[in-house]
Amino acid sequence: MRGPRAPRSVYGEARLANRWLCTVLALGWLATGHVQAGEDRARLLDVSDAIGPAVADYVVRGIDAAEAAGEPLVILRLDTPGGLDASMRVIVQRILAAEIPVVTWVAPSGARAASAGTFILYASHVAAMAPATNLGAATPVSIGGTPGKPADDDKRDGEDARPGTAMGRKAVNDAAAYIHGLARLRGRNVEWAESAVTEAASLSAEEAVQQNVVDLVVADLEGLLGALDGRVVEVKEREVTLATAGLEVVEQAPDWRSELLAILTNPNVAYMLMLLGIYGIFFELANPGAIVPGVIGAIALVLALYAFHVLPVNYAGVALVLIGMAFMVAEVFMPSFGALGIGGLAAFVAGSIILLDTEVAAFSLSLPLVIALALTSLAFMMFVTGLALRQRRRPVVSGREQLLGGVGEALEPFAGDGRVMAHGETWAARSRVPVGAGQAVRITAIDGLVLEVEPLDKES
Repeated sequence: MRGPRAPRSVYGEARLANRWLCTVLALGWLATGHVQAGEDRARLLDVSDAIGPAVADYVVRGIDAAEAAGEPLVILRLDTPGGLDASMRVIVQRILAAEIPVVTWVAPSGARAASAGTFILYASHVAAMAPATNLGAATPVSIGGTPGKPADDDKRDGEDARPGTAMGRKAVNDAAAYIHGLARLRGRNVEWAESAVTEAASLSAEEAVQQNVVDLVVADLEGLLGALDGRVVEVKEREVTLATAGLEVVEQAPDWRSELLAILTNPNVAYMLMLLGIYGIFFELANPGAIVPGVIGAIALVLALYAFHVLPVNYAGVALVLIGMAFMVAEVFMPSFGALGIGGLAAFVAGSIILLDTEVAAFSLSLPLVIALALTSLAFMMFVTGLALRQRRRPVVSGREQLLGGVGEALEPFAGDGRVMAHGETWAARSRVPVGAGQAVRITAIDGLVLEVEPLDKES
């Protein structure tokens, strides 16, 4: 015979209810067909721009997400003119460290994998190209020069693209050794890889397959999946057989973070944010308590510093820009007959030109923008500081200084202490000579809250 049942605790009832709720939700999710195993789909990352911090962040997070979802493959569709060396190396390192195969496909027809794109193609587990595409011209360009104009732009395929300076030769030799190691790792053409760096060599898709530079030439995504099916690749010292038949390809579009990073790391945007931040801080310091210029300037300056952190910035250029702006402001306050203004303008333009240590066209400052902002900054600074100086020289219209020398009216006859009306207010007054009621008086001094006055004759 069983005894009475022990009462359930409140916590036991809650746990039971949670189990039932989770079970019902899981069954409903399965019934509606919303659960799809990661093994049934491949992730497509689309890069059709210069390789920079935003692209590197997008690719790295895309590979991370594919690995976390248990997906068997990442396809990187590539069309790039090149980009920053640091961002390219971030992508290459992530591909080499990937736990799943990464296939780089230069597409669509007419696309290219130039410069930094060639390194990414060599680092991938499988390298594919669409018809009428090309790769190569991977010579590092020299640092310095005019914004927007690539260096060594007169080099042709087959010519020695090594720069004449020691620093330039070091950059080329370093890049050649880097792509040499990638070619040996993936079993691809080592000699041509080095010539792509040292001689700026380029190849079409068909020639690249013939010379063992890439693995496949396929026209579309379906053809790529078919050609990959059954292919054996080496991923972190283990062999992986690709099973791509029937895989659903899901494209990962850049999210708001990637879009925002792309805007902030645009050199022209970062440059204007820096100037806006400097202006805002300058006006806040000149007018303490204005708040709005300080808030806008601080936010803009922090965003600019973040962009410069991920961009190859020459801080001598930043210093020259700041010195140039200081000289242009000083021109208004000091009679230098234009020397400070012209020197500031020259420093501003020179600093802007060398601000970024890159000759990649997509990450260079626009020279017309630099000149326009330099002239605008000079005119704006001179105009605003001129207004401030004129305002400073105007007579005071309030406070103690306004009362001194002003005129009031006696409210009563007095000789000694009395009362006067001055600037619409009643004041205690003191006079050494008698003053009649209604007589005009001049304020000669202020003793606390007592005005020292003297009577004025009618003519005065």
